[in-house]
Parts: sequence; C-alpha cells; structure tokens
Amino acid sequence: MKPRILVISNYNDFHTVRPEAEILLGLQRRGFGVDVMTYGGSEYARRFAEAGMKVIDFHPRHKFDRKECMRVRLALKEGAYDILQLFNSPAIVTGLRAARGLPVKVVLYRGYTGNIHWYDPTAYLKYLHPRVDAVICNSLGVEQLLKRQLFFRKEKAVTINKGHDLSWYAGTEPADLKAFGIPEGAFTVACVANNRPMKGVPWLLRSLRHLSPGLPLHLLLLGRDMDTPRNRALIRGSGYEDRVHFPGFVPEVLRVVKACNAFVLPSLFGESITKSVLEAMCLGIPPLITDIPGNLELVEEGVSGLVVPPRNPAALGLALERLVREPQLAEYLGKGARERIQGPLNHQRSVSGYAALYERLTALTHRAER
Repeated sequence: MKPRILVISNYNDFHTVRPEAEILLGLQRRGFGVDVMTYGGSEYARRFAEAGMKVIDFHPRHKFDRKECMRVRLALKEGAYDILQLFNSPAIVTGLRAARGLPVKVVLYRGYTGNIHWYDPTAYLKYLHPRVDAVICNSLGVEQLLKRQLFFRKEKAVTINKGHDLSWYAGTEPADLKAFGIPEGAFTVACVANNRPMKGVPWLLRSLRHLSPGLPLHLLLLGRDMDTPRNRALIRGSGYEDRVHFPGFVPEVLRVVKACNAFVLPSLFGESITKSVLEAMCLGIPPLITDIPGNLELVEEGVSGLVVPPRNPAALGLALERLVREPQLAEYLGKGARERIQGPLNHQRSVSGYAALYERLTALTHRAER
C-alpha cells in the first residue's frame, strides 16, 4: 500500500511553484495518497482537488503560533499520515512542533546552499532538528552543505532535483525585442534575476570591458532593482553603454527569454539549481553560468552551456564574445540544454525520487513495528 502524505506549502505563485506542485500531482497519479495543506484560492489548489487530492485551506503564517500548531497536529491525527512533507520556513517550524510524539515521518525541503551552521541554535528548529527523518536537497551542493553540519545520520540528506518538463513551455511564443529598443539581428543575452549581491550582476557588467569593440551584443537585465547608479557607473566607458537595457520586472519574462540568443547568470554563491536557468534551458536558450555549488550541476561545459568561474569578468567576457562570434555554437548548446532537461533534470525523475524516498521511509517504519 502506498504511503499517505500530508504536504504543507504555499502554491499561490503558479510559475514559481510549478515544479514542486507537479511532483505532488505525479505522486497522486502513481497511487500515493497526497493531501495538501495550502491557501485554498490558488490555481494549484484547484488542480489538486480535480486530481482527487484533499485540499485543506490553511497555511501557517507564523513559526510559533500555538493555535496554528494545534491545527496541523489535529490534521495529522485525523489523517493518519505516513509522511509529513514541509517545504517552507513557517511550515517547517510549525510542522515539526505539531508532529511531536506522532508516528509520522517528517521530511523537509532545502533549495539554498547557505545559512545552515551546527553552531547556530536556530538551525535545530529546522534542518538539524532531531525529529527530522529526511531532508530533500535540490542539488548535491545543498546535500554536501547539510552533511557537513549533521553530526549523526548523514543519510538524512538526499538529493532530488526539482526537474522540469519541456511540455510546460511548449506554447511560449517569443516576444518582440524591438519594444526594448533592440534592433533586428542583434545578438541578445538575457539575465533574469533580482539585483541581490549573490546574483553577481556587477561582475557581468564589468565583463563588458573585456569585449572586443563593436560586437552586435545587447544585454537585457530583467528583474527588480537593476537600474541603479552603481550599475550605470559600471557600464560607463565600456563601449556598450547603449547596449545594456534595464526594463525591470517583466510579467511575461519567458517570452522575452525565448526571443533571446543566450542566457547568463553570474551568481557568486547561495544558489541550488536556479529555476530561471532551467527555464531558459527548456526554451532551448543556451545558458552561461558560474561554477558555484548547485548551479554547476545544471550544465555540461561545452555540451549544454558554458561555465566560467565566479568573480571573473575576463572569463565571462570571453564566453560572451565566443557566443556572439559562433552562432552555430549557441544553437548547438541550446539543443544540448533541452536534451539535458529530458535527461537528468527531467520532471519524471523527480517524481520517482520522491516516491522512492517516501517508500523507503515507510518501509523502515513497518520493519520497526514488527
């Protein structure tokens, strides 16, 4: 008999949560009993219900609220679940408290490669809590981080990527880049990120100084807080001042990426496997990324993208120029990126990974009961 699972997560942002939500639907199709505790008004709450899953219209808003904890605990008792899957911070803290003393396996999710330390007392409220039976890591980089912090039972950390499916992006039509002031025939590179230090945008802008002059290159910085005095100062004197565009947040960003020739993400740290890179790969847009833990697992150098060291504007500039000067290479890498999604980064592999973990954990319970 397949395990019964209670999932607590927030599914309000459709595109952000799609890989996670589709895993749950995949498990339900494979015969697992999946109930979801989430905000009931979301599109995925409707899809869960249509798939025969029970949707509990509730999500904890605080980490230490007694009433919220009791509500989760009551659901666990009534549902007699085998697995409690917790995806975000309020769910993790509340769920761990609610599961105290109950015969349910508690599984957490971690999609970020920083900020877990054995000497930090708050870590023992979540990922280092002794009540945790497993932590699903979205990359080997996350798994390695956790194993360095776990004194006992390092096997708790298990890597299962949130894979994607090419069919999710099949209807994406390319946008008209003229709306951003980009001329026809230009080689356009997209960077989709909010301008946080970990994303390394200043290093990307510094790389423009390492380009040969006069390349038909345009750079689209898609995300919040990109158009800053500092970023403007970094491109001044590069020879490409009028080739860098700051449209900010764009609602239909996938259509814009689809219209570009390449995708770049110069991250410095903290990534797991970045969703924006995966989306570009699904669209057949070749990625240029840095070899930091997590993201390094996305791309095979020279096969499904290009990889350069972080904080190295010269190497980044060289890779950009190579893509501009060798359009056949960009096309080849774009095809390789889609093939990689169909292989190790495929959605069905993620569903199989979750299924195997849940069955292993419940098998351990049944053996212990004999």
